[in-house]
Formats: sequence, structure tokens, C-alpha cells
Amino acid sequence: MLIRELFPTETALVAQFYREAPDYWLLAEGRVDPEHQSQEFFTDAPPNCDPTQSDRLGFFLRQRLSGVAELSHGFPEPGDAYLGLMLLGPWAQGAGHGRTFLAHAETLARKRHAPRLYLAVLDANPRGRAFWEREGFKATGKRGQDKITGHWIERMVKPL
Repeated sequence: MLIRELFPTETALVAQFYREAPDYWLLAEGRVDPEHQSQEFFTDAPPNCDPTQSDRLGFFLRQRLSGVAELSHGFPEPGDAYLGLMLLGPWAQGAGHGRTFLAHAETLARKRHAPRLYLAVLDANPRGRAFWEREGFKATGKRGQDKITGHWIERMVKPL
């Protein structure tokens, strides 16, 4: 197992991962567009965050990209960290790798002295919500409906 930074030159690698692990995108957006979504992986960031300052992480099992994560800094408050995305392929789930990957992201957030780690979870993803709750995340009460997909989304937080 290896967790390392991913670079924009690895867009094709991320696109291949999305082709092999489409479940989240089908749930969240109703479609998978690996090329577009892999480009966005390297350019998206929450409001008032510099995408070039985000951590783009790859989780590798036996040299196969088996997970991706995007950790931004400065949202919702200037000192906070925000986990915009964390996905594991089906072949990497159920073996404790999610906890390991999250712990790595938390370590990066702590190194930047973030007091809290935020994320958003889809109501349509109860399995994801259960994972985040097991890992110590609590609902903030901030909910909203995505204007494009219609999904209800809730922000969660974990003190670091």
C-alpha cells in the first residue's frame, strides 16, 4: 500500500480509475465522464480556496491506483480543511483502507494546523455517511440541495 501526491500529468491515470470504479459518479451525477471528471479532480476547490494549494492524493494497492482524495485548505473558515472527495475502488473497500486513507488526509490537515476537517455527504449515500460517522464526523446541521443533481447534501465535521 502506498499513498502519494497525484499530479495533473496523471489525469489519464485518474480517468482510468474512474472507469474502473464508476459507482460514486453514477450515484452523485447519474453519469460517468472519466476524462472530464479527472480534469476537475485537479482543478476543483471549494470557494475561496486555491486549487494549487490542495492535496491531490492517490491510494495504491500493488501499484494499482485504488483510491483518490482531494483535500483543500481554507474552507469553510480560513484555517479549516475540507475533504472534497475521497473514493476507493470496490476492490479496495472493506479492508480498512478507507480508515488508513482518511488518517493520511487528517495528518496533512493537522500539519497545516487545521482545527477541523469538513466534508459533505449525499443523503443518497447512507453507506458513506455510516463510514464518516464511524470515523468521528458529526452533522453540522448545514444542509442544501444541489441545483444541478437535486441531491440533498449535508456538511459534516470532525475536530482534529
